[in-house]
Amino acid sequence: MPKKFAQRWMPNHNKIRNHKALRCFGRLLHDPCLWHLNRHSLAKACFVGLFCAFLPIPFQMVVAAAGAIWLHANLSVSVALVWLTNPLTMPPIFYLAYKVGGWILLLPEKEFHFEPSLEWVLHSMSLIWQPFLLGCLLLGLLSGVLGYIAIQWLWRVRVMNRWEKRHKS
Repeated sequence: MPKKFAQRWMPNHNKIRNHKALRCFGRLLHDPCLWHLNRHSLAKACFVGLFCAFLPIPFQMVVAAAGAIWLHANLSVSVALVWLTNPLTMPPIFYLAYKVGGWILLLPEKEFHFEPSLEWVLHSMSLIWQPFLLGCLLLGLLSGVLGYIAIQWLWRVRVMNRWEKRHKS
């Protein structure tokens, strides 16, 4: 993956440093490793961001930021990838997570009738939390590992193609 292409889509790091949800990290956000864009920082950021996207918790961006700081990954990519699960994509992704968890635990699928209320959500979660949580963690790990491998591979292929092009010239 070419560095210039990725940098075009990167937000300003000063804007992210001053984001109200990320201020809790204070001086940790001044680490230059969090803003560098290379093969390893981008691949680690993809792992962190994709894994955190599948966590069924509020404030996924803060968890992704903590993971990026801990692993010295690119912070802005980690935080941006969390938005893979947004209000439009969350229901099908989390339903898939429930199905995967139920399949692994060999549990029959429970029939339900949707009601848009907090009571319904809390009651349903008390019944399906085990397969749902297992599916979320497995899909998060799988997507994170696949994202890590894909970035490493794509970056390497791009560099090799440039080397070949340079040697032909």
